[in-house]
Amino acid sequence: MNSKLIAPSILAADFANLQRDIEMVNNSDADWFHIDVMDGHFVPNISYGMPVIEAIKKHAKKPLDVHLMIEKPERYIEEFARIGADIITVHYEATVHLHRTLTQIENVGCKAGVVLNLTTPVSVLEDILPKCYMVLLMSINPGFGGQKFEDITYDRVKKLRQMVNEKGLDTRIEIDGGVSNKNIKALVEAGADTFVAGSYIFKSDNQTETIKDLKVLANS
Repeated sequence: MNSKLIAPSILAADFANLQRDIEMVNNSDADWFHIDVMDGHFVPNISYGMPVIEAIKKHAKKPLDVHLMIEKPERYIEEFARIGADIITVHYEATVHLHRTLTQIENVGCKAGVVLNLTTPVSVLEDILPKCYMVLLMSINPGFGGQKFEDITYDRVKKLRQMVNEKGLDTRIEIDGGVSNKNIKALVEAGADTFVAGSYIFKSDNQTETIKDLKVLANS
């Protein structure tokens, strides 16, 4: 079984003290930096773009997990790879030629993944799953941080884990939205192995300890 990974979402960091927060993640038990890119079209919010990600990469000592919540992500794959993405995930709902887009990600040297919105059936991945390093299941409606975790996610994880196991794959299953110490163990039991947490980490009194707590809970 895959080791369980924690990926703090930089969207929830203090952008006036971004280098400080990057160093906190570097020195914590976290595994990846989760980078949410929003375009104001696919989701009703705008986050940050290439200059900020390029700046993060200069200081980050852990992989950048870049989640593209943008329309037609294929337009920017090469640029995100150039500025330092290690993993690039694109929404099933945002690109017409998904296989081509995942191939494009692989061809620029990044690991490729697919994201599903909260109520997109996991069954749509039946044919593309062998090409996915990771599947990210949204456990909220994408576009804003700090939302409440939706309980329908547990059954979705179970269905996806069954699909992955039946195909004999080692595809990672990532959860994004409302992850906390209240639900991470149940998500692991359902079959998830990679966890994004933003507000829960960055708004806590001791961010490093909060990350450590999530890591211990996920791997216990």
